[in-house]
Amino acid sequence: MIVYSVLLFAIAALFVGIAVSIYRGNINLIHSYHQKHVKEADQRDYGKSFSKGLFVLAASLIFSGAVALFEETVPVVMTSIGILLVGMIIAFVVIARVQKKFNGGF
Repeated sequence: MIVYSVLLFAIAALFVGIAVSIYRGNINLIHSYHQKHVKEADQRDYGKSFSKGLFVLAASLIFSGAVALFEETVPVVMTSIGILLVGMIIAFVVIARVQKKFNGGF
């Protein structure tokens, strides 16, 4: 499970880096069709809100990787995967709500 944890930590670091950049105003990292209808005045708030979803995703990756480090029993592995899936669902919901609010939908 060490490899799994290290992989998740590395991916989480990548997402945190991207989220920090978007939070600071670099919304060019978000694909153009996702921000097609975002008003010029709302771009900063859009970036901050969008990055929160990425922070949630990164947190779930880190937490899942940390749980996986405890031991390699089936309950621990299932808990780790469950944390990852729940975190991904929450991150998707956050990003979907941001898209609906600022872009009018997907």
